[in-house]
Amino acid sequence: MKILLIGEYSNVHATLADGLRVLGHEVTVVSNGDFWKNYPRDIDLTRDDYGKWGGIVYMLRLAKILPKLKGYDVVQFINPKFLELKIRWTRLTFEYLRRNNKKLFLAAYGQDWYWVHENITSFPLRYSDFNFGKELRTDKDAMAQRKEWLGTPQGEFNKYMVEKCQGVIAGLYEYWACYHPYLDDTKLTYIPFPIKPKKDITIADTNDKVRIFIGINKERSVYKGTDIMLRAAEDVLRRHPDKMELIKAESVPFNDYVKLMSGCDAIIDQLYAYTPSMNPLEAMSRGLICIGGGEPENYEIINETELRPIINVQPNYESVYHEIEQLVSHPERVPELRRQSIEYINKHHDYIKVAKRYEEFFINGVGGI
Repeated sequence: MKILLIGEYSNVHATLADGLRVLGHEVTVVSNGDFWKNYPRDIDLTRDDYGKWGGIVYMLRLAKILPKLKGYDVVQFINPKFLELKIRWTRLTFEYLRRNNKKLFLAAYGQDWYWVHENITSFPLRYSDFNFGKELRTDKDAMAQRKEWLGTPQGEFNKYMVEKCQGVIAGLYEYWACYHPYLDDTKLTYIPFPIKPKKDITIADTNDKVRIFIGINKERSVYKGTDIMLRAAEDVLRRHPDKMELIKAESVPFNDYVKLMSGCDAIIDQLYAYTPSMNPLEAMSRGLICIGGGEPENYEIINETELRPIINVQPNYESVYHEIEQLVSHPERVPELRRQSIEYINKHHDYIKVAKRYEEFFINGVGGI
């Protein structure tokens, strides 16, 4: 098949493309590299200037690219916001691609109308970026997402895309749970994020200190709970400086991010998640333990009954502090959890296995979990 992947979140499309290519498909990735993360792409669509003139330049570049984006068997959009343009121009682009290609698919990988709406009305999750139980979060970023998606042309476009696309593919349990009330299993599926397994990862039996890594996106620190996780980690470090090291990466490109995590034992990531996303999954493939989202639903949706590599935390400071302190106080747990992390990725997230599931859904359009 000839497949077009538009947009990027945390290397998911670039990695999926590589898996699909191994299976013999012709794949093109068009993206901005996910901003400063600078992930690989075949056609670059970065917007450098967000002023009026920058918008004109961006649209001119898009107009030159669009004729190349015709004749594909499959087009997958990373999100309804797959371009750095106002929604009316994005919608016109969507219609062009709909007319000039065959099957269309929408990825449920992040913020959109379904994710925001369900988490403030139906509460399918015990906690999320928008709620703790039935208590709504009112921090700046959560409120901005509500304003952006609810009762707006952007939110309506999201629903329109779902109607017109042949299928929706959720990459995390959380996103699947928010789409599931609206779509049956012929149109919605869950497929784990793709990760390239790593070779020759050596797991030491013991280390002098437990080395813990945290990636910090300054713009989304509060929204994702990184501020709370960082504070808990720093407090454990102050109490146990002889047992722990803390390595930080602040808004760095992906290659630098990987170098900084190298040699670490664990990663702290996303306080409000049920499941590990791309960055902690990438870390797990390198033998790091994820301290973050590992709720029972995460294991249930992939039918995993034995491996438990993730140190699950509840969305509060006390839980994060407790779990980090327990790990650094019992370093004998580290080797087995690190080995399980690698096995978990190889079993559930191998990029070729994942690509085969995408291939099947693209061809047959039958979802379900």
